[in-house]
Amino acid sequence: MVAPLRIHSLETGTARVGLILNPLGGKARKRHNLIKQLLAEIPGIHQWIVTTAADFDASVKALIQAKIDWLIILGGDGTFQGILNRLYAWLPSEQWPVLTIIPGGTTNMTALDLGMRGTPDHILRRLTHYLQQPAPRPAPVLVERPVLCIEQTGREKIYGMFLGLGLIARGVKFSRSSIKQIGITGDIFTTLIVLRSLLGTFLGRPQPEWAPVQITIENETGSRREERYLLVLVSALEQLLMGIRPYWGNESAPLHVTFVRQYSKKFWCSILPLITGRGHNLKKEDGYVSYNTQVLELSLDDEYIVDGELFHASRQHGPLRISASGPITFLVL
Repeated sequence: MVAPLRIHSLETGTARVGLILNPLGGKARKRHNLIKQLLAEIPGIHQWIVTTAADFDASVKALIQAKIDWLIILGGDGTFQGILNRLYAWLPSEQWPVLTIIPGGTTNMTALDLGMRGTPDHILRRLTHYLQQPAPRPAPVLVERPVLCIEQTGREKIYGMFLGLGLIARGVKFSRSSIKQIGITGDIFTTLIVLRSLLGTFLGRPQPEWAPVQITIENETGSRREERYLLVLVSALEQLLMGIRPYWGNESAPLHVTFVRQYSKKFWCSILPLITGRGHNLKKEDGYVSYNTQVLELSLDDEYIVDGELFHASRQHGPLRISASGPITFLVL
């Protein structure tokens, strides 16, 4: 949780404000000139441009040095994840700035879940209006979300908001092909990825590039079972792209988890309740499981994604442990 002094500085107009821009993000790239013009008209804020890993390192170190109270990130899910991991590595959570994400990427799942609506230029105009208000300013709209902490022995921790396995990871690989190069972003982009994933399920189960993921899961009693899954997701967000909510657990815990087993029964009839959060009638014995948890351990040799970035898990490093960190505080414009 962010320190109360940060909130007070926002209300009194004394906050040190910083903005990190990734100009290569899908939405930001389309509006580059207009964004550049609007940023030039916002006085008194620190600004950094990031396109490489070295840029990410330098900008996060600089904002820590400048003791930024409010950090605005103009980029997509991958940009936010890169900054999030560096903040966790270099700054105690009680010293974090308040965060705002302006959706400037190809996918902007976290920003949209937080309620950040509109194009980057429209949101920048709202930012300018907020900064120009005299003190005391209206109390900012704050939203809290937990964070996934992903650990495996001998590897650096990874932090993010969404983890996907199986068809989700295969879909991300597909998205890095020629479809991304034609400039499609947002919900249209996501719809194409989902349709291609489902097509791979329906027509291409034998194809290695659309193969399910094989996972060993250990439950609370210590017993282990191995299953093959079409998809697995773990999310700290309340909804995903296109407003879908593919989980329906009732447990009081921060992380949403859903498993869909390979050859699950009535798969095509189950898609609508699965993605709308109305899966309460889907049965475990038919291959559908969803619950909320604080921690999850999975053993696998396969790729997985965190906020659109690909990683690889190996059984030789032990189980992949996913736990809840945070929560962290976002300001919504």
